[in-house]
Amino acid sequence: MSLKDKTLLITGASRGIGRAIALRAARDGASIAIVGKTVEPQPKLVGTIHDAADEVIAAGGKAIALAGDIRDEEQVRWVVAQTVEQFGGIDILVNNASAISLTGTLDTPMKKFDLMHQVNQRGTFITSQACLPHLLQSGNPQILTLCPPPSLDARWFGPHLAYTLAKMGMSFVTMGLAEEFRGRVSVNGLWPRTLIATAALTQIEGGVRPEHCRSPEIVADAAHAILTRPNPGSGRFFIDEEALREAGINDLDRYSLVPEGQLQTDLFL
Repeated sequence: MSLKDKTLLITGASRGIGRAIALRAARDGASIAIVGKTVEPQPKLVGTIHDAADEVIAAGGKAIALAGDIRDEEQVRWVVAQTVEQFGGIDILVNNASAISLTGTLDTPMKKFDLMHQVNQRGTFITSQACLPHLLQSGNPQILTLCPPPSLDARWFGPHLAYTLAKMGMSFVTMGLAEEFRGRVSVNGLWPRTLIATAALTQIEGGVRPEHCRSPEIVADAAHAILTRPNPGSGRFFIDEEALREAGINDLDRYSLVPEGQLQTDLFL
């Protein structure tokens, strides 16, 4: 199966994992709404929504670049309306946009706390809510959210409580939607086994070393494998490696930034 003639709305698609998922879908001939806040080039962040849209078109897909902040309900609904007007509907929503700050309680300003919660679980909720009326009209509607398997293990909450609350919020939204719309919309989560080289991680104090990371393409290929399954199921929380192996893809070495590097397991696993 492929994503040819499918319409995807992807949040946080100007760079990193969101961009990689868009480009993988583009190679199938999909139509993609590139949603993000970066309209102009930034000194520390490479890529804009317009750059990503141009790349999607060059890769064989159709694209529309939509500037939108998923913290703003009106902007979300405008983005969805523009996507439907341009492409006639929405078949797949990829909730990729996320904010991160790996800080302890005493070092987390409330402004940062609010940002993570507004982008992560609230943004996932409102974007899903706005897309669902259109997804329900699709022949094979899917929501895929970049979130970890739900966990109440205290070891994830102690070191960075605010971020864990916000990220697990995305997981619980995914779990709830899967149950509420079971049999009508396939709703699943996807999370990387190892650290992924993205702009978000480079902004974290201390950064990450390349030998510890894989490229965003492994998550993109895993997302493609899930979204093109004959029966993707619902309520599953896939790990990228597992999704690829279930699809018969076992050579994962090509995703490492440094050959034979010491890959580091991602958070929440």
